Amino acid sequence: MHPNPTVVERELELMLVLSPERAVPVPARLAYYADDPYAVHVTFHIDSGHPVHWTFARDLLVEGVFRPCGHGDVRVWPSKANGRSVVLMALSSPDGDALLEAPSAQVSAWLERTLRAVPPGTEGGQLGLDDGLAELLAR
Repeated sequence: MHPNPTVVERELELMLVLSPERAVPVPARLAYYADDPYAVHVTFHIDSGHPVHWTFARDLLVEGVFRPCGHGDVRVWPSKANGRSVVLMALSSPDGDALLEAPSAQVSAWLERTLRAVPPGTEGGQLGLDDGLAELLAR
């Protein structure tokens, strides 16, 4: 544990997809903590002052920028919206389901910063991230 662990944060606007025709903007924060190296944290606010927190594997998001992955509570896949590249995140919880759309470029730039802060393989031998990093940096 570092006394001041590296934190990589990014504020961005996600779209909460309510139906194929309707989406509402949701301010969100992506956060990554070097002392919790396998996880990414997404916080967003819906309808109220109560933030909603989600935590899932960083490699899931890295892979999800390029190809569909995940199952169960968190699924991530790339898509296009109005000609832009986006990453879709489908989140399921006992409180309900949410489909969130994020701009790929912003998510990729933030992921790149997390991968520089804690390079793949240095968080404890996680597999499969090196390919993701190579793909990310090749873009």
